Amino acid sequence: TRDDIKHFFKNDNEMNVYIHRLIKKGRIIKLNKTKYYLIPVRAFKGHWSEHPFIVIDEIFNGKDYYISGMAAAHYWGLIEQIPTQIEVRCTKKQGIKKIFNFTIIFKRVRSLNAKDFVKRKIKGHSFLIASKRKVEEWLKSK
Repeated sequence: TRDDIKHFFKNDNEMNVYIHRLIKKGRIIKLNKTKYYLIPVRAFKGHWSEHPFIVIDEIFNGKDYYISGMAAAHYWGLIEQIPTQIEVRCTKKQGIKKIFNFTIIFKRVRSLNAKDFVKRKIKGHSFLIASKRKVEEWLKSK
């Protein structure tokens, strides 16, 4: 985060210049206003992949979102097809963003119902995903 590296720079302007240069070189990826993902030096030709559910959780700081659609259906084992896009229901963002090798589709909703999603862990990191019941309902409607 910006707060973690602030003490290395004289002022905010100098920090912004360094961050901009690292983004331009492909050494970091901007996740949200204050968070960046540092791509390891050992990454093969600048390609590095983190689990998409972890990246999505970091984008939203662990709140006001849940993963839905085909990605949730695959997670629950309801389909075998590996999704190429990850659908995220959230209260603030909308649109499409490509990070690493996956595409995230943000779909805005007015409010999130706590019954519609559950908290799970992957690689020691928690994330929010649509409940199995909700995903089954979604699959039946398709």
